[in-house]
Amino acid sequence: MRLLAFVIASAAAFAQVPDISGVWSPSRATGPSAPAPPTPIVLKSPYKEKYAERRAAEQAAAAKGEQLAAAGLCEPYGMPSMMTVAVYPMEVIQTPKQITIVAEAFSEVRRIYMGKPQSSLDDIDPGYYGHSVGKWEGDTLVVDTLGIKPSIRGYQGMPHSEKLHITERIRKVGEALHDQITLDDPVVMEKPVTYTLVYKFVPNYEMVEFVCENNREYVDDKGVVRLQLHGK
Repeated sequence: MRLLAFVIASAAAFAQVPDISGVWSPSRATGPSAPAPPTPIVLKSPYKEKYAERRAAEQAAAAKGEQLAAAGLCEPYGMPSMMTVAVYPMEVIQTPKQITIVAEAFSEVRRIYMGKPQSSLDDIDPGYYGHSVGKWEGDTLVVDTLGIKPSIRGYQGMPHSEKLHITERIRKVGEALHDQITLDDPVVMEKPVTYTLVYKFVPNYEMVEFVCENNREYVDDKGVVRLQLHGK
């Protein structure tokens, strides 16, 4: 009887949390539902100077219709960049113990373990997506992520150390889904950066396989991404 009561109570508790499952596509919100603008990126030296040089090189390349290589070709975006890649949607699979987010671009997958304490940074193997734990605070899913490899480019190509800490507050705002992301890194950043991603619900959408295969892009000796023509 106790087990049955526990199961019923758990099911009731899960039924009370918002349902964010389904497919969501990057969007924009205007008017009263628009999120606050992103806070400025303020980095410490020498990261500040290196970041400024990189951004200037990217702008110069863009003016020429070129693109600088951000990382290894076909390498996953990782967190937090995977949460918004152009217009590619993401699918949220929601259960009481885990929320799984699958991005269509590069078929990237992250797992948020619900109701568990965050691990010590020393106990996390650094990776593309880190270790994420979550909990519901009313209608908001609060996600804590640690363990992102320093080689993964951050928000706006921002550098970071192994101590990067990502906090997300995900909630429905009307018909949209907002993901407020705060990045904090005591090694690289003078102060945290906060920005909000907005998604619209895409009913009846079936996710498409996206595999980086037969890639014809290459990086020349100046770090510019170019397209390899057939037979050359």
